[in-house]
Amino acid sequence: MTSTFHLAPGGSLRGSLRVPGDKSISHRSIMLGALAEGRTTVKGFLDGEDCLATLAAFQAMGVPIERPEPNTVIIDGVGLHGLSAPSAPLDMGNSGTAMRLLCGVLAGQSFDTELVGDASLTRRPMRRVTAPLTTMGARIDTSEQGTPPLRVHGGQRLHGEHHTLEVASAQVKSAVLLAGLWSEGETCVTEPAPTRDHTERMLAGFGYEVRQDDRTACVTSGGRLSACAVDVPADISSAAFFLVGASIAQGSDMLLQHVGVNPTRTGVIDILRLMGASIEVLDRREIGGEPVADLHVRWAPLRGIAIPEELVPLAIDEFPALFVAAACAEGETRLTGASELRVKESDRIQVMADGLATLGVECEVRPDGIRIQGREMLGAGAIQSHGDHRIAMSFAMAALRATGPIVVHDCANVATSFPGFPERARGAGLAITAA
Repeated sequence: MTSTFHLAPGGSLRGSLRVPGDKSISHRSIMLGALAEGRTTVKGFLDGEDCLATLAAFQAMGVPIERPEPNTVIIDGVGLHGLSAPSAPLDMGNSGTAMRLLCGVLAGQSFDTELVGDASLTRRPMRRVTAPLTTMGARIDTSEQGTPPLRVHGGQRLHGEHHTLEVASAQVKSAVLLAGLWSEGETCVTEPAPTRDHTERMLAGFGYEVRQDDRTACVTSGGRLSACAVDVPADISSAAFFLVGASIAQGSDMLLQHVGVNPTRTGVIDILRLMGASIEVLDRREIGGEPVADLHVRWAPLRGIAIPEELVPLAIDEFPALFVAAACAEGETRLTGASELRVKESDRIQVMADGLATLGVECEVRPDGIRIQGREMLGAGAIQSHGDHRIAMSFAMAALRATGPIVVHDCANVATSFPGFPERARGAGLAITAA
C-alpha cells in the first residue's frame, strides 16, 4: 500500500487534540501483560501497525488477547514460563522496538523462534542488541550484515551480567533487562546518558523489583509479574509534530491533551523552549506510574541554537520534526552527537537534509548531526519520505510555512504510529489530503 500526502501552503493550527497512545508504552504493555499472571486491561492502547505486530506475536505464542473496543486490550497473561512455540515466523512489520525487545524475551524461552520484518526493518542493525544478549548465553543468528531475519534459539541457560552501554539506547537496555528475568543471578545495565525508562517503570508497576542507582538499572531472576491496569498516555512523539507546527505557524494556539511527559522523553519540549517556543505544561499528574500533562502551545518566533548534547537521547525520535522547526528559525541550528538517527527507519539526517534542500533550506550534513540555516519561508516541492512515518509527518507540518504546495510520497507507514493522522491534522487546521 502506498499513500501520498498533498499539502496546500500556509494556515495555522488551533483547538484541542489528544494524539494516539504512546507507542513505547503500548508495546511494553502487551509484552509484560502477556508475561504476567492474571488479567491485564490496557486502555489508550495505540492501534497502530507496530503495536499490533507485537500483539499478534504474543497471540501466536499462545497468549489470549481480546480487543473489546478500539484502543482497549485485555490480556490473560500466561506467566514467565507459559509462552508456547509459534507455528510460523513472527512478523514484526516495521517495528524495530518490537524486534529488539522480543530478542530479550525470546532468549529465555525453551523454543526456537524466527523474527522477520518488512524491507525497512530488514536493513536495520541488530548486533548491538544481540551482542550483549550473547554474552549472557543467548544464541541469536542474524544475516551476515547483522540484520534481520533473526533466529533466536531456545533452551539456552542465561546468566546475569553487568552491561555498560557505549551508546545510549532504551531498546538495548530494555532487551537486556527483559532477558534478565530468565537469567541466573542479577542483570544490570549502565547507560552513558539517560534514555526512556518505560521498561523499568512498567516492570515495577507489574510488581517486579527493579533496583536503580543513577544510570544503572538491575533485575534479579526468580520474581513474577502480576497483572494490573495500564492507562497509556498520549505519545509525546506524536504530539511533537503539533508542537512544532503550532510553533512555526503564526496565529496557532493548540492544547494537546493527556500527553506523557516522562522526563526521559521531554527533550523536544526543552529544545523548542530553548529556541523560543511558547509551550506551557499544565495540570501535571501521574497515571499508572507515568507523568502526564496537557501541553498548551502557541506561535512564537524561533531562533537557531546549538542543541545541547545531553538533550539528544531525550528527543531522539522527535528530531525530524525539530529539523523543520530549525528550518523556520532565525539563524543557524547545530546538532551533534546524534549518529543514532542514521539507523532509524531511514537515515533521518540525510533524508531530512534532502527534503529540506528541496524546500530551499541550506543544510550541512555531518556524521553525527547537521547544521541547518533557518529562513523566513520554505519553498515548495515533492518530498521522498523513504517510508519513514516521522519524515512524512514532519514535512506535512513544513507546509504551514511554505510558499507553495508540498507533496510527500511513500506515507503508508504513518499508520505504524499515528493512524488517522491526515484527518486529525486537517481538523486542527492543516490543509492536507491523502491519496
